[in-house]
Amino acid sequence: MATISRNELMAYLTNLLSPHEFKDYCENGLQVEGSDRISTIVSGVTACQALLDKAVELGADAVLVHHGYFWKGEPQSLVGMKGRRIRTLIKNDINLIGYHLPLDAHAEFGNNAQLAKLLGVEITGGLEAGNPNSIGLVGQLETAVTPDELSERLEKALNRKPLHISGGPLQISRIAWCTGSADSYIGKALAAEADAYITGEISEPVVHTAREEGIHFYSAGHHATERYGVKSLGEHLASHFDLEHHFVDIDNPV
Repeated sequence: MATISRNELMAYLTNLLSPHEFKDYCENGLQVEGSDRISTIVSGVTACQALLDKAVELGADAVLVHHGYFWKGEPQSLVGMKGRRIRTLIKNDINLIGYHLPLDAHAEFGNNAQLAKLLGVEITGGLEAGNPNSIGLVGQLETAVTPDELSERLEKALNRKPLHISGGPLQISRIAWCTGSADSYIGKALAAEADAYITGEISEPVVHTAREEGIHFYSAGHHATERYGVKSLGEHLASHFDLEHHFVDIDNPV
């Protein structure tokens, strides 16, 4: 296995993911500075303590996540849970690298692109009309399925039974989706004339919207729908730079 400088890795990721093109809720890129040489990367959805502890156990030089730290509106003091997490990184000289919206939107390694690949959906466009960095996507199934068959496909792919709100046609062929917490995008899915909309989470009003507007809604899990972007990005970095990579899936039922 090779090693790479932190600066070289960050320059590559900046060029690959173009974080400057997104108005995000957090800083994207290097969030906590660690070792200036990187040979082992641990990737995971969220930089929780359990993931950091596993990274220490695996001798990681960098942790790559979708949900990092320093979100807008959160307390800035490094105390309690936040202090313990930062202390673990600094004490063990581990870099924390996080990409939120840029990883959702990336055409190859993004959460939404990876979910399409997992479900066998052909991407036909973005969910946000006119936005070249659309977070959500719209696509077509090769063969139409029933609502129950789509539920079964989601459960098999994600190892999690989705919550299905029935409101659309008897056959589903056109799908819109946005991983994570994007139930508010149901209006965009309706505008895209999708038969079904898939996201991670659900709120109470969305149930009525789906029923009354005539669209199938699937809440397939915030964590479950966002496992695959950071995993594929970590695998790409390992292959491209000949690094060691471990994807660690810390279970989360949400």
